[in-house]
Amino acid sequence: MPSTKHELTLLSPIEDVPGVGSRRGEAFRRLGIPSVAHLVFHLPHRHEREEAEAPITALIPGAVVTARGEVTATDMVPRGRKPRFHAVLADHTGRLDLIWFHGGYLRDKIHPGMRLLVQGKAKSHPRSAPGQGALQLINPKWEKLPETDDPPAIAETRLRPVYPASEELSSQAIEAAVAGVLGQALPLIEDHLPPHFRKERELPELAEAYRMMHAPRDTDEISAARRRLAYDELLLLQLGVHLRRAELRRTMHAPALRWTAEIDGRILARIPFALTPGQRRVIDELIGDLTKPTPANRLIQGDVGSGKTVVALYAMLLAVASHQQAALLAPTELLAEQHAQSIAALLEGSQVRIELLTGSLTPAERSAALRRIESGRADIVVGTHAVLTERTTFADLAVAVIDEQHRFGVRQRATLREKSGDESSMPHTIVMTATPIPRTLSLTIFGDLDVSTIPDLPPGRRPIVTTVLPEREAAVAYEAMRARLDKGEQGYIVVPAVDAEELRNVRTTMERLEHGALAGRKLAAVHGRLKRQTRDAIMARFRAGKIDALIATTVIEVGVDVPNATTMIVEHAERFGLAQLHQLRGRVGRGSADSACFLIGDPSTPDAQSRLEALATTTDGFALAERDFEIRGPGELFGARQSGLPPFRVADLMRDLDLLRMARRDAQAWIDKSPTLDAPTEALLKRRLLKAYGVELGLGDVA
Repeated sequence: MPSTKHELTLLSPIEDVPGVGSRRGEAFRRLGIPSVAHLVFHLPHRHEREEAEAPITALIPGAVVTARGEVTATDMVPRGRKPRFHAVLADHTGRLDLIWFHGGYLRDKIHPGMRLLVQGKAKSHPRSAPGQGALQLINPKWEKLPETDDPPAIAETRLRPVYPASEELSSQAIEAAVAGVLGQALPLIEDHLPPHFRKERELPELAEAYRMMHAPRDTDEISAARRRLAYDELLLLQLGVHLRRAELRRTMHAPALRWTAEIDGRILARIPFALTPGQRRVIDELIGDLTKPTPANRLIQGDVGSGKTVVALYAMLLAVASHQQAALLAPTELLAEQHAQSIAALLEGSQVRIELLTGSLTPAERSAALRRIESGRADIVVGTHAVLTERTTFADLAVAVIDEQHRFGVRQRATLREKSGDESSMPHTIVMTATPIPRTLSLTIFGDLDVSTIPDLPPGRRPIVTTVLPEREAAVAYEAMRARLDKGEQGYIVVPAVDAEELRNVRTTMERLEHGALAGRKLAAVHGRLKRQTRDAIMARFRAGKIDALIATTVIEVGVDVPNATTMIVEHAERFGLAQLHQLRGRVGRGSADSACFLIGDPSTPDAQSRLEALATTTDGFALAERDFEIRGPGELFGARQSGLPPFRVADLMRDLDLLRMARRDAQAWIDKSPTLDAPTEALLKRRLLKAYGVELGLGDVA
């Protein structure tokens, strides 16, 4: 029998919901609610306590209240473009002031002598005397009552849902639409978790959780519903991470590299300093990974200057010693060039062939480089995203190292599989970051990575004193820099880069300093729009000490290593993120002299102020990562686009850490028992998993 508008399903268009219709349906669609299912899944972001109808003097400030009485006075207050309609409602206990902004249309509808039933959030009257308790309702809902109405029906206090809304669609309209479909929609919601599983974890049924969110009987129901829905989001993500990990380990293989004490000695002989205990431990962990045929997927995190690149070089040279190729991918051309130069210096005199592949190569240079890589005449390839985005084919890629991994998404890591001629083979993958992953985030999208940490800094690294100054005191910073330049030291001045403004910012700052605070000193500018050859020449002069101070954008954020640079000034520091400021600060303090960093800015928000204060109190990158996570949360910190971390509707990683840990344990146990989720009873769970996170986690081939 064909369905009618009254026989709603979860797939029914929103226009079929009672009271919606085509015109209002467009407003729902613009809010991302095209169907009954989307309406039910559109959850309230908070609940207001709506008190039962009560005498006026018994109304509670701050609550949504209902009252009835007689209108004793009205007035229209023309306040310019915001006219207000006032009315006074009275009952046998007292008076209640009613105010409607833009309420001119009510002049002919509400008048003295009428009896009204009103509802709204009660507020204390701003001009009432202390203790008088006068209340007002702003823009209340109202309805006309008969002149001699019946006594109010007995009503219960309820928790009223408040929904994310729009200018054209109010929370009340959404509430009415939800109420019109909830009874028919809830029985149609299937639960993807078995009853025994829910019972063990004290989780309500899925349909009941949605009922408790939309129509809770008390606050305990809201908490229980929120816990179930947040757990679902976290469990699906964890199942996806573990499913992906199991699939790779089950179906993919990588070259098992050769390691001997002789190879170890030859590699260490190329490193011009003794390894720290932390570096040696991480190298041992890498050896354990790379000598197995299972693809390694390891994150190496360490603070600025902890020696991650040397550890990665060890892994790449292990590939070369096994007569295979390695690649090092960097987020910027400047960093790729720095890596290529430092690796070439360490390997000078060896037979290891290094190839630099960046977007700045001419077509002819790029074609020649690609031919060398494909033929195996390049042992270590250093490049930018070009290594992934171009049709780069390796002869035998065994190790891929990705630097500053938070700038590379899960999908980009997955494309490394395509760099092998064997569809079931992929290189060992090592990702490194000087922006440590907060503990909570390490359990989420990064759960497919084994994590190694280098906690110690190389001997001789000096602490950096960080000072925060308002713009009016910028001269203090420049006086300190000039004094250090006079002693033969060097410095950086960093300015924000905002696309088209980048060049103007650098030029304006350069002219101001040449004729002001740093007049007579040798200055140069580096920014992302310079040609590679020009940038290389400037950096070479800076390293040689022929430039006193470098004015730069964030192109120097990572990879620039000039031990004689001891002072950094960051202008408009409030525009930078905490992790970015820490990276920038790491460009100084790389020699034996004490170093200083000045953060100049006038933060206009509490978050910006907190970032600068955090920088001034610690140089510990791990502590700063946790603080940045607290200040900005996961979405801001890594961004869904870069990290692959999709936004949660209900779960909050800041408050749901215990729930996340439980979901992670459950997902691990589930995938251990069912590595492909192919049981008939798991079909719904797998379908929802792929819909939620399939794209972000690259699960298309697991479907």
